[in-house]
Amino acid sequence: MTTQILVTGGAGFIGSHYVRTLLGPQGPGDVRVTVLDGLTYAGNPANLDPVRDHPAFRFVHGDIRDAPLVNDLVGRHDQVVHFAAESHVDRSIESAAAFVGTNVTGTQTLLDAALRTGASTFVHISTDEVYGSVPVGSSTEQAPLDPNSPYAASKASSDLLALSYHRTHGLDVRVTRCSNNYGHHHFPEKLIPRFITSLLDGGTVPLYGDGLNIRDWLHIDDHVAGIDLVRTGGVPGRVYNIGGGTELTNKALTGLLLDACGADWDRVEHVADRKGHDRRYSVDWSRIRDELGYRPRKDFATGLDETVRWYREHRAWWEPLLPRAAR
Repeated sequence: MTTQILVTGGAGFIGSHYVRTLLGPQGPGDVRVTVLDGLTYAGNPANLDPVRDHPAFRFVHGDIRDAPLVNDLVGRHDQVVHFAAESHVDRSIESAAAFVGTNVTGTQTLLDAALRTGASTFVHISTDEVYGSVPVGSSTEQAPLDPNSPYAASKASSDLLALSYHRTHGLDVRVTRCSNNYGHHHFPEKLIPRFITSLLDGGTVPLYGDGLNIRDWLHIDDHVAGIDLVRTGGVPGRVYNIGGGTELTNKALTGLLLDACGADWDRVEHVADRKGHDRRYSVDWSRIRDELGYRPRKDFATGLDETVRWYREHRAWWEPLLPRAAR
């Protein structure tokens, strides 16, 4: 039996890779996928070109806050995988309204539609940033939420809202919280693609504060594999952390990117630290490992080398995005 899946935010970095994977040669083969995407500045239709003509693919341009549209689409699908979100921390610090609108109100609109129409599974994609800064150890799924940026607060709000629909209404909601993603097709406002594209163009890159903030890095191949394990085998009402297993300071990561792009430290500009900059993120992903058999497969050195090579070879993809990334 074919499963009808609605993927919100499927023209973005992670969502589009999830769609390409579902419909690719290694995909399950028993799904039909509809992407709903508002094509805001970070949504890129070109991300879906590889599956554009696939017989099991459909694209709908629309806003997840558009209740009539969302009700109609959710009612035609068995499952919802919800990626759509405003996700850039610096932009949320400058103006939080769009983050509350999309991340909270948009999620509520989708949940209401799923409840009304009887969608069987709702997978809500979230972030490790909801746990806040973790000085030592790693956050389990039971850790209290302690977000510090407006972005993280909006995602924590949407997580709690989604889980409340399970507890109150019995809706099959499953939440994933990932560490920092990297890989191809990444919009060039985030650290790794911003640094790569700037260095390849002969420019400089900014390093916040002392550069000792720590992040765990997760390749998108591993992330989408983890998401589909949760979609197909996860427990309703449960949260699953998805980690990459590679913790690096921003300074150490900068050094690796400089080496990969053939640049020196004189291309680095030390800038004032970001407001409310969390010092360290780290998630304990033993639950998804033990329950669903997840393990990250892409070692960081290989993944970073492949990512830099992809940006070298795909200037036609990222060069038109630079003006939007700079805003």
